[in-house]
Amino acid sequence: QKSATFRIAGNVYDEVFRAAFRTFFYQRAGYTKAVPYADPRWADGASHMGKGQDTEARSFFAKVDASSARDLHGGWYDAGDFNKYTNWAADNCRTLLLSYTENPHAWGDDFDIPESGNGIPDVLDEVKWGLDWLIRMQNDDGSVLSIVSLDVASPPSAAKGPSFYGPASTSSTRSTAEVFAYAAMVYGATGLPGHREYADELSRRAVAAWNWAEANPDKTFFNNDVRDASIGLGAGQQETDDAGRAAKRLAAAVYLYAITGLDTYRRAAEFEIRESKLMRGEGVTPYDLEAQDAMRVYATLPGISSGLGQKINAELRRAMATRTFWGAIEGEDDPYFAPVMAMRWGSNTVKARTGNLFMDEAKTGLAPAELITVRDVAARYLHYFHGVNPLGKVYLSNMGAYGAENSVDSFYHGWFADGSALWDSVKSSKYGPPPGFLVGGPNPSYSWDNCCPKSCGGPGTRYSCLKAPLAPPTGQPPLKAYRDFNTGWPLNSWEVTENSDSYQVAYLRLLANFVD
Repeated sequence: QKSATFRIAGNVYDEVFRAAFRTFFYQRAGYTKAVPYADPRWADGASHMGKGQDTEARSFFAKVDASSARDLHGGWYDAGDFNKYTNWAADNCRTLLLSYTENPHAWGDDFDIPESGNGIPDVLDEVKWGLDWLIRMQNDDGSVLSIVSLDVASPPSAAKGPSFYGPASTSSTRSTAEVFAYAAMVYGATGLPGHREYADELSRRAVAAWNWAEANPDKTFFNNDVRDASIGLGAGQQETDDAGRAAKRLAAAVYLYAITGLDTYRRAAEFEIRESKLMRGEGVTPYDLEAQDAMRVYATLPGISSGLGQKINAELRRAMATRTFWGAIEGEDDPYFAPVMAMRWGSNTVKARTGNLFMDEAKTGLAPAELITVRDVAARYLHYFHGVNPLGKVYLSNMGAYGAENSVDSFYHGWFADGSALWDSVKSSKYGPPPGFLVGGPNPSYSWDNCCPKSCGGPGTRYSCLKAPLAPPTGQPPLKAYRDFNTGWPLNSWEVTENSDSYQVAYLRLLANFVD
């Protein structure tokens, strides 16, 4: 049997990297996707800029009160839905900035976004688009609103429904303090025009957010949830738990100490570090990168308690040496060479983050031979996305023009929607979705909605169940629990194929290590 055709070259990943990063341009809310920056097939006007939309969004709890209107335009659609969540947007900005600091050579000024050619790496321009939205989300008292819920249509510019926001919370405010402080570190060190002033503004805003969260450590808001009478505001649940809030306090304190040198933040950081899962001997996971990444940074800072940096690195190495990580590699647990803790909803982000955990070992004082080994292992996780999996699937959308023979044909997204004559599917619609979107991936826990097998929408409606749950994804081993489909409720394809900016940044961070 003839193998798939592939190219051998030193720059084999460059165009894939470019396509995957450009998805953030297509995800921008309130921005015109115009030629030449947009491919003509996916050109669109600025979305959610009409009356009652993002420039004059109202509180979800004061929908008829014009005085509650706020200008909250900008940011990115979080995923296949168009909502904008502070906690997740902040972490996506942080991860992109981290990738830039790790591999600045990969991030040029030539990705064909509107800011390209301005002498600033495009990733810093794109992150600024996200940070500027977070600035608009910050209240005068330093607190930060939690969510903006947007209407959905295909194309996005056709959405005419109103935008609503949710109140500030401790988690959204700490997330913003964290990313503002980290961004101040990064932009303040570039020496590029305007970045020092921008870093100073971010620093001031980070301090204000920290102060509010310290005074309000237990303020929660559950969107789309009966607990806060917020059903209909957004989709995914952005609120976290006590451990999540502690992780955000840890990270915010680390980065604030890094930019200020103040003992207040050092003491807070060291308290949270000593109470962290890592230092309690619970190891590392691909779900706790926020705190783990911050601790790696803290270990490099001057003025920290004696021996703490060495202890952090030793604990990180010990955790990776367990059966879960190096043990799974050496035991060949996965026949496709990329073992993870569990296959679940969003398994592709777990794969990408696990690959990044192996690359992170290079920061903990490994010998040169060991550095080669961790890079080789991390590459296995990258290869998984590019077809080294039981389906021979490239888990990026519409990559045929880039050499993929079996890439994602359709995925759950409000723009590239089921039934769209233009964008539904590469095979069955005029254009299909743009290239480069990473989908959620195999999900062995997938099932149809709980209202099935009855017709959830009633007889004669399109919202009906099939005779049985789709197989695949059901009825398959975990790595095969996947199919290309973009059907909405009640078949809920979002559990398998929806894209997410959080998936995308994890993949981009991993891929950047292999871009020359």
